[in-house]
Amino acid sequence: MALQSMTGFARSQGRMGETSWVWEIRSVNGKSLDVRFRLPAGLEAEEAALRELLCERILRGNIQVSLQLEEGAASVLPVLNEEALAAASQITRKVSEQTGLPPAGMEALLAIRGVVEYREAPLDPAAAEARGKAMMESFSEAVIALEAAREKEGTAIAGVLAGQIDEIERLTLAVADDPSRSAEAIRERLATQLARAMEAADGLDEQRLHQEAALLATKADLQEEIDRLIAHIASARSLLAEGGAVGRKLDFLSQEFNRECNTICSKSNAVAVTGFGLEMKVVIDRFKEQVQNIQ
Repeated sequence: MALQSMTGFARSQGRMGETSWVWEIRSVNGKSLDVRFRLPAGLEAEEAALRELLCERILRGNIQVSLQLEEGAASVLPVLNEEALAAASQITRKVSEQTGLPPAGMEALLAIRGVVEYREAPLDPAAAEARGKAMMESFSEAVIALEAAREKEGTAIAGVLAGQIDEIERLTLAVADDPSRSAEAIRERLATQLARAMEAADGLDEQRLHQEAALLATKADLQEEIDRLIAHIASARSLLAEGGAVGRKLDFLSQEFNRECNTICSKSNAVAVTGFGLEMKVVIDRFKEQVQNIQ
């Protein structure tokens, strides 16, 4: 399954008889799936079916769906508003009685606003069903196009993430291979640190000395952090290969990368290792930013 970005746009249009429509779907980043519809009056009842269709393909993001519907002139019929006509006739008769002028004729009455209304011509059930089916198919096309757009951008982001994972691995191996982590270098560093500890505390007993030595040895050992970073790198690559909705899992791994990198920087007693750690933090921050775009 391809990796999807949460950013995308799609548009589809259709026509049946004198009626034409345009669907537009916009998608941006979101913590979950939030779908909002802007439909013409009278089509609100279709929202549930539209939502279900979209949710079959889109799992995460803030989605805006809009429908522009245009009715042709043949679909609109004049309708007489009998209440408005009766009221207008009564007014014209009253004015005629008071002024002595002849009452208004038919053309004048029909020209009064509200006497004649223009309403959409009702579709017969078969035509209404056919139009509804065509509009739903058009919406489905827009959803498929949105998914394709998100997958195209997701593929590009996956390439960027893969490169960043490679860089994290390179820096992790650089830390692992740094000369400061050789057994001889660690022994010399421990000896120096123990000598300072003994100078700072007169009468340090043997048990305390062993405790200090163990503490210094633990701080000098970066193997656990290196092992965890290598495991997280393998997990990240596996998720990229798996595809689908892996954004949250990758975001969790970015936090784990950052945690291990911080520990390496805090434990480091070598300038080179600290430099690798700081460089890795920059790459991890960029990795985390890109992951925010993934479904």
